[in-house]
Amino acid sequence: MKKTLSSYFKVLPLLLLFALSQPLSAQTVQVSGTVLSAEDGQPLPSVTVREKGTNNGMTTDLDGKYRLQVSNNQAVLVFSFVGFVTQEVLVGNQTTINVTLSPNVSELGEIVVVGYGSQEQKDITSSISTVKSEEIAKVPTAQAMQALQGKVPGLQIVSSGAPGAAPTVRVRGVGSLEGNAAPLYVVDGMFFNSIDFLNTSDIASISVLKDASASAIYGVRASNGVILIETKSGSYNKPAEIVYNGYYGIQTAQNVLKVANAQQFTNYALATGSSADAAFIDNALQRFGRSRIDPNIPNVNTDWYGEVMESYAPQQNHTLSVNGGSDNTRYSLGVSYFKQDGLMKFTRNEYERVNLRSKIDYDVSENFRVGGNINISNGTQYVGENSVWFKSFFAVPILPVYDDLNTAASPNRFGNAQVLGYRGSQNPLFDLYYNDNRNKINKFLANFYAELDIIPETLKFRTAYNYSFSQVNSRNLNFDFNDGVTERVSSINRSHATSFNQISDNYLTFNKQFAGKHNVTAVAGYSYRSETSEGVFAGGTELFPSPSRLNEELWYISLTQTRDETAYGDYGSKLYGSSYFSRLAYNFDDRYLLYGTYRRDGNNKFQQKWGDFFTVGAGWVLTEEDFFDVSAVDFLKVRGGWGQLGNDGVAASVGEPTIDQRFVAIDGERVSGNVVIPTFDYVDRWETTEELNIGVSARMFNERLSVEADYFQRDTKDASVTIILPLIRSNVRRSAGSFRNEGFELALNWSDEIGDVRYSVGGNLATLNNEVLSLGGPQYLDAGSAEFRQRSIIGQPLQAFFGYETDGIFQNQSDIDNYGYTSEFVTDSGIEPGDYKFKDQNQDGVIDDQDRVVLGSYLPTLTYGFNFAVSYMNFDLSADFQGMSGHSILNRKRGEIIFTTDTNIDAELAENLWTGEGTSNKYPSAAGLRKGWNQSMSDYFVEDGSYFRIQNIRLSYNLINQTVLGTEIPETRITFTAEKPVTLFNYNGFNPEVANGIDRQTYPIPAVYTLGLNIKF
Repeated sequence: MKKTLSSYFKVLPLLLLFALSQPLSAQTVQVSGTVLSAEDGQPLPSVTVREKGTNNGMTTDLDGKYRLQVSNNQAVLVFSFVGFVTQEVLVGNQTTINVTLSPNVSELGEIVVVGYGSQEQKDITSSISTVKSEEIAKVPTAQAMQALQGKVPGLQIVSSGAPGAAPTVRVRGVGSLEGNAAPLYVVDGMFFNSIDFLNTSDIASISVLKDASASAIYGVRASNGVILIETKSGSYNKPAEIVYNGYYGIQTAQNVLKVANAQQFTNYALATGSSADAAFIDNALQRFGRSRIDPNIPNVNTDWYGEVMESYAPQQNHTLSVNGGSDNTRYSLGVSYFKQDGLMKFTRNEYERVNLRSKIDYDVSENFRVGGNINISNGTQYVGENSVWFKSFFAVPILPVYDDLNTAASPNRFGNAQVLGYRGSQNPLFDLYYNDNRNKINKFLANFYAELDIIPETLKFRTAYNYSFSQVNSRNLNFDFNDGVTERVSSINRSHATSFNQISDNYLTFNKQFAGKHNVTAVAGYSYRSETSEGVFAGGTELFPSPSRLNEELWYISLTQTRDETAYGDYGSKLYGSSYFSRLAYNFDDRYLLYGTYRRDGNNKFQQKWGDFFTVGAGWVLTEEDFFDVSAVDFLKVRGGWGQLGNDGVAASVGEPTIDQRFVAIDGERVSGNVVIPTFDYVDRWETTEELNIGVSARMFNERLSVEADYFQRDTKDASVTIILPLIRSNVRRSAGSFRNEGFELALNWSDEIGDVRYSVGGNLATLNNEVLSLGGPQYLDAGSAEFRQRSIIGQPLQAFFGYETDGIFQNQSDIDNYGYTSEFVTDSGIEPGDYKFKDQNQDGVIDDQDRVVLGSYLPTLTYGFNFAVSYMNFDLSADFQGMSGHSILNRKRGEIIFTTDTNIDAELAENLWTGEGTSNKYPSAAGLRKGWNQSMSDYFVEDGSYFRIQNIRLSYNLINQTVLGTEIPETRITFTAEKPVTLFNYNGFNPEVANGIDRQTYPIPAVYTLGLNIKF
């Protein structure tokens, strides 16, 4: 057998080249046509068209079209599609046979991709959501997961505006304090931590496996959920179809944060009572003159965000693919190009990527198939200095961009706040002009398989080899310059990281129907994976010759005069995993469903080498029961599942010496000895996730309304947490924590038609309650900085913001005296009118640690989305909306005043500071902002992160069967798309999407407007 398989793989390229040119028998008849749905008149893709009594067949393409060579004109074509009534048609003298299939409400037959196989949707007992390529293609983005924002209940997508940056993805909350909380991505069988290398046009479907019973078959990589991606394939017996799909558009910044202008800043600075601030203002007046509008402010009013940000930035994507096949071969080839410019001026800030892909399936014989899939991605990312956004917020508006008096500055005379007396240069143009950061990202994915029908339509064996290689070559360069005060030397840092991963899967699939009502599908297999990574890094300063943007060929560490010894090193890791897995699905008479998986996972990461993980699921289709007679309900299924899976994403214990040598002086002599060190990490096992899911699936009103509802409870056990050892008071890690994510998910969709108008309306929502159950003994675990504390408390969300609750502003002395604080505490704290009132939670007359409470969590308690689509004649219009609420954002930008007082503030704060009794009950006085009392961590810094967004509006016009000057033009679609055109929120920032809930310097998320073209030849 090994020799035979090897031979097949060797001749596969030749077979592919000649498959389309095989001679046809003179007796054969070619039949073609289109298959439509009787329900809405739309083409039906993936319909099986087969010559009755033979294995000669194919499936319809995305437009419902087919072309099949049959033996003679007496042949009978069988048209079958799950969920529709099967039709048989005699060929006779017909060469064109168009068929309309009627829905069969007794079959809910959409095929859903699951781990190591697929199931009919009606048989699913797990929580799985699938998004098709048509929905994915609506979103102009480099990141495929961005297209799912608001479309899948329980899936949280947090956007990023930086070119090429991947969004943060969470499935049903967060259940770990360590490691990566992102789901496992499985692309055509290969495991990935991200799919940032995929072009959205190459994806056929994305399935989100949300609960344990669905994802546990993938083992210890699947505890945070699984995202299954299938790339596009060709179609059997289909002539080559060439498709161009592309768009060009612009990105525009929206909701640009307003910071204090010169007038507001001057008023604020003088109101602080700081003599130093007053002196800085006076220095600016003398250096730059007085404003003609108000002679008390300098003649400078710089809008720093306007200075550093482009008004628009282009974005484009172009894809060319060829798809088709013969009676035993199908293929799909494609090339794509994506380019996204960033919003930063004066620097390279962009992302460019080229993708090549090929996917081939070949039927060697009636019972033996082989295939392969290759995807190559080559990307270049220029990363703008993120400090630009930080400096633009804090740079004082009385400083000009260019200062002709700053003669010592070179090569550009940029303004420097230090010459006015401020501590930093503040001007973000230094960061824009004098650095260049580049990442070159190359990824290669290959997948090969062979599948043998041991017993046709009953037992098959599949072996697959998945290979991925990636490398990231990073170069960060700083040019030398003089800011007018300090000479800055050039520096360079380089790193090169590679990873090489392999997975080998071998499994049997048994599918059999017994006695007409008993249906059994069983899968059993073995998987092996190896993951190897290694990298090197180095750095140095003072390059010679001096680097500039024009001599990139000299940007190398070998030209540095001083090497940074702390910036040299290498690293690497190797992980091996071996797994046995199985799945059993039983269906009795389409009424009673049972489902179970088992996986035994082993790897070399922890002391616990092996883990056993089980899941079970069950379903009951009530509409198949004789007693159920509700005319409006076409299908109703109650389902449930329970399961366990592991998480090896946390850092393992590396081992530390438990005996240390010490020296003491005895009789004036140095004597050595050994002491026992009991403070060592001991993370000896992977974290275990245990999940319960109960759901309902329904179709009603002649299949027009679909309902999916789920309740889940997901517990993480043996979580790695940091605890403090008694007596020793030292921090160590132990596998001792437990957390819970609990929630409800609902998805509703309605589709119908009125005359020539077809429409659909849908919506989804998901709730989430994240809670700490145990921390291995302690009642809480701190995170974040001491100034901006986050705390995981038993009974509260993970890493919640923790501090004081404000109760307004003290308006006068009487207000202070009567608030409830002791007079001694008021005196010691120096409380004055214009200061915050902090709630005395325990009513003891003082404000201390006992009065701190949970102020919010960065995890939303509610996410939602809804959409509508309408089609009339050649026009299609769709709109998507989404939002989230119940979460908080730490406005870390306002907190910077704790460390640096001589910077700007936002306009909303400047305009609403307390200036006297009755002027403000929200913000303290300008002088109060500088006091430690008001700088304590409180809900002043923690804001509501809720938002609502018009996510996507898309208008399309279709040109089908049209002629121009007597010539038929190819099928063409013209589209206009507005992505994220409107976002409504109250948070004082650029946008409310902050991945970890801490906003110190966030890249703006732009609105994107594109004009697209799709042509099929």
